[in-house]
Amino acid sequence: MTSLYEITTAFAADAQKLAELDLDDQTLADTLDGLQGELQVKAQNTAMVVRNLEALAYAIKDAEERMAQRRKAIENRAKAIRNYILRCMQAGNVNKIESPHLRISRRNNPPHVVVDAPSQVPAEFWVIPEPPPAEISKKVLGEALRAGKEITGAHLEQSERLAID
Repeated sequence: MTSLYEITTAFAADAQKLAELDLDDQTLADTLDGLQGELQVKAQNTAMVVRNLEALAYAIKDAEERMAQRRKAIENRAKAIRNYILRCMQAGNVNKIESPHLRISRRNNPPHVVVDAPSQVPAEFWVIPEPPPAEISKKVLGEALRAGKEITGAHLEQSERLAID
């Protein structure tokens, strides 16, 4: 099977050879149309592969999001049941439950800081974050460049993309 790249290369070479021949315009146009046919079919088939891959990627992304939601719901359910068991053990003043399969016990967490009134905490315990570094606003810069302003160190550049509609 010939690749799209090989067909494109062959088309360009054949078009160059035809341009060098002394053919009338109609014969040249008909010959180029015939050569383009294979290129067009191969490009269309290749574009269909792109569409299928994009659809598959979208489906996978959607599945990932649903799985993440499901994982979060399961984690929350496990946490709620864990808290339920702890409350029941606390209410019954039970410190440990042992079975052949597992051991359940109440344990103290390390102490943690609770700030009741932030305005009353001395300044020595405050951390002042570094200001974020300055960054270029490409939106404002682009607007200025499109308006015709010349800006040293920046320019507009036109690129291409493939549209499959």
